[in-house]
Amino acid sequence: MAGTVLLAYYFEYTDTFPVHIQGFFCYDKTFSKPYPGPDHTSKIPPVLIYSLVTAIPTLTILAGELCVLFTKAEGTQEKTIVTADCCYFNPVLRRIIRFLGVYAFGLFTTAIFANAGQVVTGNQSPHFLSACRPNYTALGCQSTLQYITERRACTGNPLVVMNARKSFPSKDAALSVYSAVYTVMYVTLVFKTKGTRLTKPTISLTLLCLAMMVGVVRVAEYRNHWADVLAGFFTGASIAIFLVTCVINNFQRLLPIGPPARTQRPDSMLGVPMVTLPCVESPLEKLSGPQTPRSSAYSEIT
Repeated sequence: MAGTVLLAYYFEYTDTFPVHIQGFFCYDKTFSKPYPGPDHTSKIPPVLIYSLVTAIPTLTILAGELCVLFTKAEGTQEKTIVTADCCYFNPVLRRIIRFLGVYAFGLFTTAIFANAGQVVTGNQSPHFLSACRPNYTALGCQSTLQYITERRACTGNPLVVMNARKSFPSKDAALSVYSAVYTVMYVTLVFKTKGTRLTKPTISLTLLCLAMMVGVVRVAEYRNHWADVLAGFFTGASIAIFLVTCVINNFQRLLPIGPPARTQRPDSMLGVPMVTLPCVESPLEKLSGPQTPRSSAYSEIT
């Protein structure tokens, strides 16, 4: 966990991993959309996204575990788990810590995957040329087929230009879909209350729609391409599904280890248990039995 947090910090707030500089074509309409402003001026700013992806799963898991605790029969509840010689944890607390810990690990992992993709590819956003402000006259642009590879071609704010080079995949879309898929799978697999057939679908579809809206807003504001948003959706959903199915085993409870099973006698090659086969006397057993008259007579002569 410490390693993922540290790596995510270096990707996000330091220049340890420089962004790959890609060239562009003169007057390319794909990157000529108007500059939408800083990210905090968006209709769905990153602060709101980070707050939602942190608060919604946490509150859902807390509410779900408390509901399971109070609605489960007393005889079927898990007992206190001994994790060491002196450490005792309540099963509810243990499950909450495990689920939220795995979720936090996946959240930072998703951010690392998204940042790594942005740094390696260096794909420009739709408003790249508006942020770059290239001097086409100095660059000698005479046709739209001319490709510019100069690193000093941009005259705009360097920070804005650098952010405009981080478009693929969309990190906001990846984080939102990861949070939604993880929470949806928790609600679907844990809540087993009867009589609420539409509750789980309503909650799940609401969360998925909110995640999809983040990607739609990113495209509508010319901050990302559709390919960037779809790649972010795929990244976040894949990490969430992997963690739920392979790491925490679909939110299943750990079964207590029972006494070892009694060993059974092997069966014969004919498929008939050995206890049902007829018993055959050994010649050694005959020798160890009562002596015959011939043997007793021989003993008298001797």
